[in-house]
Amino acid sequence: MSLLGSIVGKILHPFGGGTAEAAPSATAGSGGPATSSTPSAPGSSGGSEPVDVAAVLTGLAEKNPQTLDWRHSIVDLMKLLGLDSGLASRKQLADELHYTGDKDDSASMNIWLHKQVMQKLAENGGKVPDDLKH
Repeated sequence: MSLLGSIVGKILHPFGGGTAEAAPSATAGSGGPATSSTPSAPGSSGGSEPVDVAAVLTGLAEKNPQTLDWRHSIVDLMKLLGLDSGLASRKQLADELHYTGDKDDSASMNIWLHKQVMQKLAENGGKVPDDLKH
């Protein structure tokens, strides 16, 4: 499974109740069980209402012993979801999302990745606050 598929699956389908077509080769659904059940994720069971991405991630962050700034950091977002957030994984995610910038400029790449992931979540049925998409 792709990293993007894992991210989308863990947020939009935390109970494995569906697949997300985040990219042509990225599907999600077997990303593992969620670490918490978040009642504010109405679309997670296959309903037509969008999943409130901020509510899901805030709920996970409240239960996490680390202080993670998922709203601004792709590294913290990946950590919050239990994914490898190392540089190699972020470069892999950049490849999946067709990043054309310099992958050795990790600060610029990380900012771009965070915006793209939030955009993909919105495209795949997530309700993402406007300030996280820009």
